Amino acid sequence: MMKPTVGGRVFDTANVILLLLLMFATLYPFWYVLVASVGDPVWVTQQRGLIWFPTGFNIEAYKAVFANPTIRSGYLNTLFIVIVGTTLNIIMTSFTAYALSRSNVMLKTPLMFLIVFSMFFSGGLVPTYLLVTGLGLLDSIWALILPAAMSTFNFIIMRTAFQAIPVSLEESAKLDGANDFTVLFRIVLPLSLPVVAVMILFYGVSHWNSWFSAVIYIRSRELYPLQLIMREILVNNNTEQMLTGITANNKASVGATIKYATIIVASGPIILLYPFLQKYFVKGVMIGAIKE
Repeated sequence: MMKPTVGGRVFDTANVILLLLLMFATLYPFWYVLVASVGDPVWVTQQRGLIWFPTGFNIEAYKAVFANPTIRSGYLNTLFIVIVGTTLNIIMTSFTAYALSRSNVMLKTPLMFLIVFSMFFSGGLVPTYLLVTGLGLLDSIWALILPAAMSTFNFIIMRTAFQAIPVSLEESAKLDGANDFTVLFRIVLPLSLPVVAVMILFYGVSHWNSWFSAVIYIRSRELYPLQLIMREILVNNNTEQMLTGITANNKASVGATIKYATIIVASGPIILLYPFLQKYFVKGVMIGAIKE
């Protein structure tokens, strides 16, 4: 084993310090929001600068958030969009990626060109709005799902992963009487589970965080997704309906902690889901990014 040089030790130390600083810069904002959401409301409004631990413990903000019927309906709408939308995304992406990863598909090159072309050039917001309106999807939750049925970037990753699977497996299956659906669901997808997990993460996070489409297409408040409701609370400072029963003197301070609690409630599910998919993340992206 080679003895590490002075330059090597300095480089390793600098790397560790840099990564620790990046970790702190990434984690501290979330820690700040978490501490502020459970701290004493008056103490939170008086703080300036860094805070490490809460003074007092108060969950009134969380009670107000979960008691808000708009938050509950937003959660249900977002869960519907994430589950149905991600399922549709995976189906559309896997079908398209499998078809265009086979060598014997007619018009494969022009189809790939048209799909990749849409990645760089699109009609824009106004034609998309007119299309959604013409299809009768305006003020419908499907306007947040169907126009985003497939991502070109994710399709390219999955197609590259499917191309890495040996053709001999497909040929052997077809000699035994398997059709393309059998090959896809019994061979290709099981061998590409890391990529599928990454696609679920990509699509799921995209749906969960999406709010701009709802601003454009949704008019009815009962159809608002969670992120649009959170935007009203954080950007428009709309917390009045969650301050019922709170004295006028405490409304300003409790309103501030409600904002922090809303961020935690909206971000928590994705943060809790990520560790279960993280082990597939690097492997899936590498499989989909490198063609053998």
